[in-house]
Amino acid sequence: MTTAIAPVLSAAARRAGKFLTFRLGDEEYGIEIQKVQEIIGSMAITTVPGTPRHICGIVNLRGKVIPIIHLRRKFGMDDVETTAETCIIVVQVQSVPMGLIVDRVSEVVNIAAAEVEDVPVFGADVDTTFLLGVAKHGGRVHLLLDIDRVL
Repeated sequence: MTTAIAPVLSAAARRAGKFLTFRLGDEEYGIEIQKVQEIIGSMAITTVPGTPRHICGIVNLRGKVIPIIHLRRKFGMDDVETTAETCIIVVQVQSVPMGLIVDRVSEVVNIAAAEVEDVPVFGADVDTTFLLGVAKHGGRVHLLLDIDRVL
């Protein structure tokens, strides 16, 4: 009797698939589409005293209270004015919905394993564990986020 052995996937193959891409400034990021619940426009956010600066507060989304994270602040970027394109991506992180404020949503892209590279090493002082990899797709570079590790 023979047993079939499942092929071992390369790290790049495990990072391939459909990603929702969005922009923060001039940079393009991607989140695995299966983590995205919905995209909503900007709305009033209730601040919560004593939270870190990148946690904007909470919103009531159809009867469910969810925390809102400002990704620019989380990544140490400067704030910019909210525009008509600024939106909130609602994601599921360990079964908990959370909102991410981004400058604008771009598109859903299907990224092949061959388009994904490992994150460059920047030295011990730079934490890149929140990145799945770097994808070169459609003539652009996308930083693929491991949203569970970001949040």
